[in-house]
Amino acid sequence: MAYWFENPVLKALVPLALSSAMKGLNTVIKVPTIYAGFNVLPEGPVIGPSTMGSIAPRCPRKRAFIVTDSFNEANAKRVSSFLESNGFSAIIWPKTIPEVPMRNALECGAAMRDFEPDLIAAVGGGSVMDMAKAAWILYERPDISDLAIISPLDPLNLRQKAILVAIPTTSGTGSECTGAAVLTDEEAHRKVPIANLELIPDVAILCPEFTVSMPPQLTAGTGLDVLAHAMDAVTTPASNEFTEPLALKAIEMVFKWLPVAYRDGEDREARHRMMLAATLAGIAFGMSGCHLTHSLGHALGSVFKVHHGLAVGFFIPHTLQFCSQVTDRHLLICRSLGLPAPDPASGLSNLVRSVGDLLQALGVSGDLRGFGIGEEEFRNNLPTLARYAHEDVDSYFCPRPPTKEQCERIFLYAYYGKDIDF
Repeated sequence: MAYWFENPVLKALVPLALSSAMKGLNTVIKVPTIYAGFNVLPEGPVIGPSTMGSIAPRCPRKRAFIVTDSFNEANAKRVSSFLESNGFSAIIWPKTIPEVPMRNALECGAAMRDFEPDLIAAVGGGSVMDMAKAAWILYERPDISDLAIISPLDPLNLRQKAILVAIPTTSGTGSECTGAAVLTDEEAHRKVPIANLELIPDVAILCPEFTVSMPPQLTAGTGLDVLAHAMDAVTTPASNEFTEPLALKAIEMVFKWLPVAYRDGEDREARHRMMLAATLAGIAFGMSGCHLTHSLGHALGSVFKVHHGLAVGFFIPHTLQFCSQVTDRHLLICRSLGLPAPDPASGLSNLVRSVGDLLQALGVSGDLRGFGIGEEEFRNNLPTLARYAHEDVDSYFCPRPPTKEQCERIFLYAYYGKDIDF
């Protein structure tokens, strides 16, 4: 299968697009209308702006197609009741499979075409929102049969039939405010990212109560996804004056509130703050891109089925160390966290130690052996890991774009728990 990110023209254009001169010509900031808090799905009359005020005027036929999975049907039913109480007819499609195989997206797109909604609502975690975005494309554009070839530069002309509302039930992906989705090519056993500004949802509804049911390990994994998004958004060359402060604030919030949510999932303030952090980081990386944590994490997840958030979060220290050869932007993070940084090397050491302490507090292994990956299996798959990471689109946004050989070496260091020293 051909993938859009293998296009040599795009590979050549990305470094140019990230240059200071090009960024100064045209910076685009696009976010959904965001409603956050414990009364975003009101059951009675409300005073002031309400979520329905942003939705109803854009949906004249009031037909809602709710995308979810088997774990979130109860949350989807609450959303369905909210919509129905405001005059919508609604159908729940609860068949999303984790990591969204391409065939699963085709199935959802077909169901969407049968129902003909003018509102698509995604109720769930990252996979559900990825599914809704992919199926939305297929619904709006029946002429598109291969999602893997859609480029960020391709005009999709969405919203001719429906708008998209994202209602996350985890605090991690930030997909409720990005134009990104990740699908899985099951035949090739690899992740396929889709990126297009038109995929940014129209409305994001952040209901912290939906995240209370997350178990500790999922809380850790999704929270580390937030941290990886924010760390990458600060250190990528595509960072700008809009994205940087959002990413730094998200980092502060993760360090403060993720351990609390991990220890006590019923802590409503921690859940609320982590949901806000996920959205802040989502806006930041949605406008500036992720980089090496995600290239390495995507490869690890594709080959060894490691949870996405745990995979990318694990590689934060390795990415900071690898990129420190060409950038000292990690000092911005040190300053935000109040870490001593009399010089770039000391700041890096203190930041890596702080991230390591956080990982340990969340029960995340300091090396890949702790993920249950045997040495022989790891070495047999090492060339594939390196190739997937090197070819991953997020590598384009790295301040130090890695070679395939460097990716292989990073994986080796990560397996044995060694600091990156090259």
